[in-house]
Amino acid sequence: MAKNVNFRSIGPTTYLSPVPVVMLGCADPEAGVRPNLITVAWTGVVCSKPPMISVSIRKERYSHGIISKTGEFTLNLTGQAISRATDFCGVKSGRDTDKFAAMGLTPIPAPGLDCAPAVAEAPAFLSCKVQQIIELGSHDLFLAQVVDVNVAEEYFTESGSIDEEAMQLVGYVHGKYRAMSDVLGFFGYSVASDEALRRRGLKG
Repeated sequence: MAKNVNFRSIGPTTYLSPVPVVMLGCADPEAGVRPNLITVAWTGVVCSKPPMISVSIRKERYSHGIISKTGEFTLNLTGQAISRATDFCGVKSGRDTDKFAAMGLTPIPAPGLDCAPAVAEAPAFLSCKVQQIIELGSHDLFLAQVVDVNVAEEYFTESGSIDEEAMQLVGYVHGKYRAMSDVLGFFGYSVASDEALRRRGLKG
């Protein structure tokens, strides 16, 4: 028998939660534009072959013009150690603030890109090249191909797998930054054998 639950409508709004929170890196050295960061939560995977992501940005944001011109950017994953810097980069404008300097972050070259910087303090970053820009309304949607992904050496295990738990990744839940919780399962765990569950530490 279905559980009797009452729901309350809050109207059509962007209440998808949780969503990733990342720092987008961009720059335009030919125009004298220093390395800049903008925090975005409206981003996601849209294709696996080729690997592609989407990012939505308001036209009036400083970074919008930069990546529209250069056609590239980085997405830097956020760990708890840089969560305060991530918030700062979302509320300050690169027009009048050097966010890298203000937050003590280090811009580094991103493999596969010409000018967009990555963040050395991030646990991992994606190098992205814009394929299409779609006007939606309040935001423009940037569809980009992921041309490379780099993960800090400290997050690789001896077997060569990536320890995302050690990254202490941060998510965004309706205006609040949240630490990611313990592992509850893995893709396919609902139908996995007892042996597979034990191997992944989900069954005693």
